[in-house]
Amino acid sequence: MIQEYDVIVVGAGHAGCEAASAAARMGAKTCLITMDMNKIAQMSCNPAVGGIAKGQIVREIDALGGMMGIVTDKCAIQFRMLNLSKGPAVWSPRAQCDRQKFIWTWREILENTPNLSIWQDQVNELKPNPDDKDGASLILNTIWGAEFKARCVIVTAGTFLNGLMHMGRKQIPGGRIAEPAADGLTESINRLGIKSGRMKTGTPVRIDRRTVDFSLAERQDGDDTYHRFSFMSEPRKLQQLPCWMFKTNKKVHDILISGLADSPLYNGQIQSIGPRYCPSIETKLHTFPDKDEHLLFLEPEGETTNEMYLNGFSSSLPMDIQIEALKQIPALRNMKVYRPGYAIEYDYFDPTQLKHSLESKVVEGLFFAGQVNGTTGYEEAAGQGLMAGINAALKCRGEEPLVLNRNEAYIGVLIDDLVTKGVDEPYRMFTSRAEYRVLLRQDDADMRLTEKAYNIGLASVERYNYMKKKRDEIDHLIAFANSFSIKAALINPALEQIGTTPLERGCKLTDLIGRPQVTIKALMPHIAALRTEIEKIQERQEEIVEATEIRIKYKGYIEREQQAADKMLRLENIRIKDRFDYAKIDQITIEARQKLSAINPETLAQASRIPGVSPCDISVLLVLMGR
Repeated sequence: MIQEYDVIVVGAGHAGCEAASAAARMGAKTCLITMDMNKIAQMSCNPAVGGIAKGQIVREIDALGGMMGIVTDKCAIQFRMLNLSKGPAVWSPRAQCDRQKFIWTWREILENTPNLSIWQDQVNELKPNPDDKDGASLILNTIWGAEFKARCVIVTAGTFLNGLMHMGRKQIPGGRIAEPAADGLTESINRLGIKSGRMKTGTPVRIDRRTVDFSLAERQDGDDTYHRFSFMSEPRKLQQLPCWMFKTNKKVHDILISGLADSPLYNGQIQSIGPRYCPSIETKLHTFPDKDEHLLFLEPEGETTNEMYLNGFSSSLPMDIQIEALKQIPALRNMKVYRPGYAIEYDYFDPTQLKHSLESKVVEGLFFAGQVNGTTGYEEAAGQGLMAGINAALKCRGEEPLVLNRNEAYIGVLIDDLVTKGVDEPYRMFTSRAEYRVLLRQDDADMRLTEKAYNIGLASVERYNYMKKKRDEIDHLIAFANSFSIKAALINPALEQIGTTPLERGCKLTDLIGRPQVTIKALMPHIAALRTEIEKIQERQEEIVEATEIRIKYKGYIEREQQAADKMLRLENIRIKDRFDYAKIDQITIEARQKLSAINPETLAQASRIPGVSPCDISVLLVLMGR
């Protein structure tokens, strides 16, 4: 029996769940194929969502109508807004989640999504449809003999493609501990002319909380504020739990070093590259040999479970070495573990073989998203999955793809980096990768993206109307602040109380709010008119006040960055794909010829971001175009 769909998603991790949900809600007849329906959206490593730049991505997913933010808020057992001591451009939400509730919340969403079917099986072959008269361009076969046809296929297989786990000198095939690897799919994709490589990641030991001496650890509580991931969520309902901090010591390091000869990272057993910004404990010892201690975080895995995650201690050392070393930490001297850490190698596909829509340049209708594109992290995977799902559905409708620019979203930065620069190590998003991060704040993701999602049929009417109401209320407060005059004699006692310089003469309210020490909240008790305006806001009052304050305080920075983005946008509008035979342009460097030929950039702006292509090379292309 052949099953036919518009869109088939292979793999139900964070990328696959977002891809399948988006495609189905946009009207595409969709099937999500997963090896285990009980592991949908499994948090393979840390049961946490968000963090620096990653939190911004989740807010963008939510603004576009994706589900990760909603699921995270429902399952959060600790929430923190990181970087609050810095400017709002780098404020980043992060939440610890209940791992099991996260899985079942996602499964409930998927099982109740119209147009979406779920099939439990393993895909081992992908090939073009020799007879695509019915519009189905690709065929999938599974290990149980099922056959599928689809107009578009999205591969989101995570770490499962020829996955190989390492613990000391032991090697076990698998995509995750106690789960089999996916064989055959990489090879069938290679036969289509798509290149693959190998990467590595790892995960730490899991510890029984009943055996930890918390009196010897430092407690870290979450924030008790209105902040959430989703613009539409209700307040968090699960019990909020603390994390705990302690450090390694020289005894720990000595034992770990004694086992390095059996470490697959250093005995030649692992050849692939691991994530630079989430290193294993043995990599930390090798990179920082003079450090006698490293900070570790012990984090809860759920509201009721005793299982805890040891953040900062990813390792592939032998089991006995890991356990013996950790017992040298006073808080863990009597610890028992559920399982030790391990490393895993897996296949990925060079992302420079993709268009910005995440569709393959080689095989029409084939999309890739998540770790198979060389990224690391649930959030980066989910953002790609959402965009792949959107663009697969749009392709089935015969419409142009949705591509986000670098000044519109971190997701746009992520995808542009992947398809333009490629990867030589697992890619992780940081705020520093975004040249327009003042424009890409977490507080205004809905203002940037929700209307785009509504126009393509993904964001709901409710979400769109909520965004419009919020935008109107922010604009009204800003207009009020711009027009309302403050008299020095009336406000100076309050300013002295706040700790800022008194006024010499009257000014507009917006000038006061623009001061670093002054907040709208601090001014409200002293300015009745301001208090009246804010009390008119019936929903999400604190969120709207915060967004208004950011817009006022950072007005100059926002306008300057927008001007820079508009200038670059002119290059984004100069399309050069297939206009040149770069190998024949002697006026540009040999490296530029090679890189431009390999990537065949869509626009002049994309060409300017390719490593090895200089401003002089861009000038030559402009001259050749008569510009």
